[in-house]
Amino acid sequence: MKLISWNVNGLRACMGKGFLEFVAEQQPDMLCLQETKMQQGQADVPLEGGYHEYWNSAEKKGYSGVALFTKTEPQSVTLGLGIDEHDHEGRVITADYGEFYLVTVYTPNAQDGLKRLDYRMRWEDAFRDYLCRLDKDKPVIVCGDMNVAHEEIDLKNPKTNRKNAGFSDEERGKMTELLAAGFTDTFRHFYPGLEGAYSWWSYRFHAREKNAGWRIDYFLVSSRFVDRVKSASILSDVFGSDHCPVMIEIE
Repeated sequence: MKLISWNVNGLRACMGKGFLEFVAEQQPDMLCLQETKMQQGQADVPLEGGYHEYWNSAEKKGYSGVALFTKTEPQSVTLGLGIDEHDHEGRVITADYGEFYLVTVYTPNAQDGLKRLDYRMRWEDAFRDYLCRLDKDKPVIVCGDMNVAHEEIDLKNPKTNRKNAGFSDEERGKMTELLAAGFTDTFRHFYPGLEGAYSWWSYRFHAREKNAGWRIDYFLVSSRFVDRVKSASILSDVFGSDHCPVMIEIE
């Protein structure tokens, strides 16, 4: 079973940059998108392969938003965390597949000057609690743009970014807490010391050409489920967004 996650940075724009061709070629069983920046029905998304689709869009038009396209119909689908403070920006979809939960997330950005860091910390605690409650019931696969490079190996320039959004001590600490709560970073499970593996590059300064990037897109799984993950990869040769897709295969 192939699962792909991609922050498309505007799905309508991405569809004009090879998105449909990429999906047709890969034929993922489950495709999780972040930063769709649209409501369902604002544009036709003609995916081949018989996908069921689920959307959680932000109330603010053209902002945030997640979507799930899946060949297997889930037993149930939940939008958001069930917490009013966190459920207006279209950031979470949870699908129950019987054997496991699949959660796609677009984590809030702490923003320039860390001006949204306090909110981000509240979000992190609420999201971790949510995942832990799910994990008590059955294993969880959580994927998406989690807006943090966890360790220095996960970005090109750690020293100059130490107090910047996405690499603050506070955000990195929350990822450490999440992993310690019983989750495994699948990419680092397979490639613990691999440098230069990034999933996001700034549009400025020819960052992608220079591979001056950050790894902020993840597949995490309940640690007891990790043996079922056969591979994890970053599809850095796929364009169409400032992020590239990430993928796992499970048995």
